[in-house]
Amino acid sequence: MYLQITRPDISFAVNKLCQYSHAPRDTHLIVVHQVLRYLKGTVGQRLFYAADNKFDLRGFSDADWGSYTDDRRSVTGFCIFIGGSLVSWRSKKQDTVSQSSAESEFRAMALTTKELIWLSRLMRDLQIPFTLPAYLYGDNTTALHIANNAMFHERTKHVDMDCYKIREEVDSGFLKTMHVRTGNQLADVLTKVLHPAHFQEIIFKMGVYNIFAPSS
Repeated sequence: MYLQITRPDISFAVNKLCQYSHAPRDTHLIVVHQVLRYLKGTVGQRLFYAADNKFDLRGFSDADWGSYTDDRRSVTGFCIFIGGSLVSWRSKKQDTVSQSSAESEFRAMALTTKELIWLSRLMRDLQIPFTLPAYLYGDNTTALHIANNAMFHERTKHVDMDCYKIREEVDSGFLKTMHVRTGNQLADVLTKVLHPAHFQEIIFKMGVYNIFAPSS
């Protein structure tokens, strides 16, 4: 759990395993061993922070709808960049059951928005200059429309408070929502199991490099 503070590539696996820490079984131990083998093979994996004078805020938000088969709750994943550097990420099971994929995505967007607000205030307190708006990337077009359209009443009655919070930040000019293709959704790695090639591609874009890997 402490290692995922610097290793976003294991956040989803650790979050998944933590759900069963109160009553672990042999199958969970097998997965723990797989994670340990992965860590042993990637000892040199690190987050890379380049020298950069850009301080814009960008957040990628995603959700995997109903992925927990025991209670059908969804998984929220987000990663936030200051300039080109990854500074915050999370993989977390949602507190309530979402009745649609758009609803689960919107809950993830709301959590990401709160994190963007907190980071912007921290940067302000540290007197770090940054320009608005903060960009929030999502791959669910319905959730993005809800964030920018006040007329989606029937679809938003279950996430009413989250809707108002995101729309408030959009209207104030702090937040701008952007669509991103599913294949370029960096938060995907925090919500589900991916094909190894796609997994490696995403963590590379997140700035996770293996310092012991041979240079090409």
